[in-house]
Amino acid sequence: MITKRIIPCLDVKDGRVVKGVNFQGLSDVSSPVELGKHYSDSGADELVFYDITASVEGRALFTDILKQVASTIFIPLTVGGGINTLADFDRVLKCGADKVSVNSGAIKNPSLIEEAAKRYGDQCVVLSVDIKRVDGVFRVFQNGGRKNTGLDALDWIRHGVDMGAGEIVVNSIDTDGVKKGFDIPMLKAVLDIVNVPVIASGGAGGIGDFVQLFQKLPEIDAGLAASIFHFGEVTIPKLKETLRDNGIAVRL
Repeated sequence: MITKRIIPCLDVKDGRVVKGVNFQGLSDVSSPVELGKHYSDSGADELVFYDITASVEGRALFTDILKQVASTIFIPLTVGGGINTLADFDRVLKCGADKVSVNSGAIKNPSLIEEAAKRYGDQCVVLSVDIKRVDGVFRVFQNGGRKNTGLDALDWIRHGVDMGAGEIVVNSIDTDGVKKGFDIPMLKAVLDIVNVPVIASGGAGGIGDFVQLFQKLPEIDAGLAASIFHFGEVTIPKLKETLRDNGIAVRL
């Protein structure tokens, strides 16, 4: 049985970890270096680091803080934010990232996925997709959920996998920060069309939401969350114990 991964997410703005609701109203949380080390020591399976305003501000990802985070953790690190070229991939990988997450950069230039997969391997390329329902259709948003691209999310994800994305992060804007549970219907729709690992993001409010996620969608590979971990509402050791007690395979 494949173990399910628990992944804390650091949304970093101006060198600090922040959190909002539905991608809006960001508030300061902590130092990414301190939080990253805490999660690594607490049994997280991976860590995600997003420089959330890099694309909007049209700049490269801040690498000084990234290097500090990478040097203090002992788990795989996925990094995203302002990834627009192969040079951006190269830069963050040299800073200690294990995988690179593309979102807005891939929307602007879909061939970036294919080029990166050929150079670094599919396993290195993570396609992160911010999705919101618009008139009953799953649409892709970009620039931190501010801009509706008009793209059909399922078509875009299918295309991304065909181009070489080795993993998909499904960010549900509808459930982000609301803490009412993961977006099961959206995740199910994605799982039905791809054969690569899928990570659920957006909506975790407690341990029960992770239990429900893995029981309702046994094919899902990982659950990602931010605020419930950042504010100590859920600890990773307790979460994993509960998952194990519910028959869900995790790395303890």
